Amino acid sequence: MAKALNPELPLPQHVAIIMDGNGRWAEERGLKRTEGHKEGLNALKRTIVAAAKLKIKVLTVYAFSTENWARPKREVQYLMSLPHLLNQKVMPELMKNNVRVCLTGNREHVPDKTWSYIESAVKKTADNDGLILNIAFNYGSRLEIVKACQSLAKEAAEGQLDPVDIDEESFSQHLQTAFLGDLQDPDLLIRSSGEIRLSNYLLWQLAYSEFVFTDTKWPDFDEDVFYACLAEFQHRQRRFGKV
Repeated sequence: MAKALNPELPLPQHVAIIMDGNGRWAEERGLKRTEGHKEGLNALKRTIVAAAKLKIKVLTVYAFSTENWARPKREVQYLMSLPHLLNQKVMPELMKNNVRVCLTGNREHVPDKTWSYIESAVKKTADNDGLILNIAFNYGSRLEIVKACQSLAKEAAEGQLDPVDIDEESFSQHLQTAFLGDLQDPDLLIRSSGEIRLSNYLLWQLAYSEFVFTDTKWPDFDEDVFYACLAEFQHRQRRFGKV
């Protein structure tokens, strides 16, 4: 995957990332798993700056899944504090690089204080018009799809929608990423730490995305690794079912 970026080839407009490997990175060093999450925030900051520099339009990051509630209580509590650290440690870079924070996820079960920090980041960056940092927090793709189906069913039951008119476009408009418009489907998915699975992430939106898996654990993810993943994307042939 050690390819250089080619300035003559297009870059992805929307990159989705599964930021994996924080806990294992810490355990390998005899540290608490929370230390891995803390260092992972620095990796996120590096990646945001690199993406903004390249004028990528959307960066969607998997920060906390609906399944992560099953992790040890102390780890979950620490993960709930990360939006506060985002405001403290990453916000200056977000403002400097004209990054707008958006949210994809669910309010249910999230502590009020955690949610207020997320809303604060969204509000502070609302006027920025550069890179969109879309944070998937308390997000699960199956739940998202179920809720979209429920919404369409309700509209049909109320006579607002004929079921025969439901198509891919109308379904996409009921997903949590609909606010991204034509950019809601990622061109590229990156997963760190060597794991090769989607983990209930953007299952509908990733239908024709290119996948790049790197062995680098997320706390060690830097601009060089990011560029290598983008270079791999540049050398893919995207056919979308065509020859």
